[in-house]
Amino acid sequence: MSTDLTDSASQALIQSDATVLGLLALCLGLVFYTSNSDSRFWRGFYRYIPALLMCYLLPSLLNSTGIISGDDSGIYYVTSRFLLPASLVLLTLSIDLGKIIALGPKAIIMFLTGTLGIVIGGPIAILLVAMVSPDTVGGAPPNEIWRGLSTVAGSWIGGAPIRQRCMKCGMCPTKYFPP
Repeated sequence: MSTDLTDSASQALIQSDATVLGLLALCLGLVFYTSNSDSRFWRGFYRYIPALLMCYLLPSLLNSTGIISGDDSGIYYVTSRFLLPASLVLLTLSIDLGKIIALGPKAIIMFLTGTLGIVIGGPIAILLVAMVSPDTVGGAPPNEIWRGLSTVAGSWIGGAPIRQRCMKCGMCPTKYFPP
């Protein structure tokens, strides 16, 4: 008997994309409902376990146990093309620009410092490591480390959609950064 997770993932218990999407929505709804509950148990639970962690943990447990399969599902395509843009529009509509401006220049400086640290500091770090250990940052194409760095930098600047674009432009192998 094989213990390879890819074998069990291809034989997922639930294979209908609509059912999987409903199950994932149910998991998220359960997390949000219980995180806002007045129950003493749930308040204590979420004091130590963040609700955001549970939003990632429950679907990953469903995938790892073979109940659903992220590899065989078309949900990523649908959610990234339709649900994500709609969610971003709704999120943007609720932005309070006055409060963002009230944060002052410190918030903007902090954001730009982080961005410069990734975009400029990353390549400098690669150059420094290459001086000491060229084999660490080399590799045969398409495994050069800069391809992964471009993907990480894109993720920092624009999130998962930009990360995906950087992966395609930099030809970064998907085995290092799965969709």
